[in-house]
Amino acid sequence: MDRLSNINPFARRDSHSTGSVVTYKILTVLTWLLSVVASVYFSFDNKYIGHHHHRRTIWDHNYFYWSGFTQNYIISSIYWLTIFILQIGYVAHLFSSKVETVNAACSVGSHFIANNLLHASWVLLFVNRHFVWSEIILLINFVNLTTLYFRHNAYPRFIHLPAVSGPLAWTFVAIYWNGAIMVPHQNSLVARIFANIFVWSILGYGLFFIIVYKDYTMGFALSVLSASLGVAQFHRQIVAFQWIFAFTIMAVLFVMTVIVAVPAWTGRDVPWGRRATTVDSERAPLLADQ
Repeated sequence: MDRLSNINPFARRDSHSTGSVVTYKILTVLTWLLSVVASVYFSFDNKYIGHHHHRRTIWDHNYFYWSGFTQNYIISSIYWLTIFILQIGYVAHLFSSKVETVNAACSVGSHFIANNLLHASWVLLFVNRHFVWSEIILLINFVNLTTLYFRHNAYPRFIHLPAVSGPLAWTFVAIYWNGAIMVPHQNSLVARIFANIFVWSILGYGLFFIIVYKDYTMGFALSVLSASLGVAQFHRQIVAFQWIFAFTIMAVLFVMTVIVAVPAWTGRDVPWGRRATTVDSERAPLLADQ
């Protein structure tokens, strides 16, 4: 069992060897660059593919295959640009002179590398209209990031947000977005009714992390993505429930996020749960009460 744990790159470890740290540094940087380049290139490349003349950008498909989960490309692009910039900070933790900081970054490293590879794969499959396979990739990455979250939800927010909660929030919403595109007649009445129902899962998902883990980063990430959904739906059809639901979800998540974040930033207790025994302005907001 110990031998298997040593081989398994996703096994929980309190410390890492010099060779492992070097490997994490190289693979993290390379896979992060792959993820960024694929995302940026296929967001702006306007070349046509195939005899159907469908453009091969993420956002062209977003609007061409309109559904109840179509997003606003500006807000979602800003979201991902912010995540990528913050991930530079995460990568910098691997090069820190503090051993505990390096170990914390390495502990999420295998999942982060897997996320980068899966995200780049999703981009390539999505822009080439292999929507079933791209949905499978999202589901695999959702399992990967969910496992990461429940194993490592108490690290400093400068590791947690870019490497854990930010990508996880996106993957959860993208499963619905990609899934809606995958099914036939994605803009039919039946499809929109299902979208009106399933959109509320974003609220339930966000409230779970806010209430149970007091994780304001997840609440804020999902509120931004809900805003992206609401803006896109409003521009498409003013008389509709979907944008009203999306903005309602955004508002509730944002208010709950503020309720958790403000006490955390000021060193006070969150207004529910038992009082924590210690307060760390960087770590306490992301710790579940014991």
